[in-house]
Amino acid sequence: MELFDVMRTTFAARHFTDDPVSDEAIVDLLEHARFAPSGGNRQPWHVIIVRQPATRRALADSINPTMRRYAAQVNLGENPWNDVSPTELSQEDIDATEVPNFVDPVTQAPVLLAVLADRRVMAAFDQDLERTGIVSGASIYPFVWNILLAARSQGLGGTCTTFAAANEQAVLKLLDAPDHFAIAALIPLGRPVKQLTKLRRRPVATFLTKERFTGAVVEPARQ
Repeated sequence: MELFDVMRTTFAARHFTDDPVSDEAIVDLLEHARFAPSGGNRQPWHVIIVRQPATRRALADSINPTMRRYAAQVNLGENPWNDVSPTELSQEDIDATEVPNFVDPVTQAPVLLAVLADRRVMAAFDQDLERTGIVSGASIYPFVWNILLAARSQGLGGTCTTFAAANEQAVLKLLDAPDHFAIAALIPLGRPVKQLTKLRRRPVATFLTKERFTGAVVEPARQ
């Protein structure tokens, strides 16, 4: 596939066939993905192939509380887990919410990739700001996205899930990972049941302005 075709058709795949994904296929994906940029070219990533059902079940169990709150906030019309608008839900409301099936890919995908990031080598220039840090993600998520692009180019698919981070210490312990690593993503990976070719995204004119946030909107050229 051509680069722009891959970029425009790489979707969040969550339902897979039973076709296996070999270690060799994963190595091939990572052989390409490893050329992602990172701060200082420090390449802070470590990838763990997770196949054992017991480990996957434990991962799913650690994710359930996170997804219960996520679902409860969605049901209330909130933007879940954002750090600007506190939830109006009580813990009792959250506890009474049914956990959605978002965690199924963790246990049912042909393979699960856990992508960890070594915090010792990642520059977090926003670490002293009074908000949740995001800058250090620039050193790991291009790598994660490269994995998904490479998967798409080979007829595979997956999705970048981040809900395991809310219970990070338990997940690190489960995976025998050092404390100085962060859980960047869990990627369920496989051959999608259906290959999507048209994705819905906001037009460029809805998020591009000149010179200032309040500047003139840049309209697309007329065809």
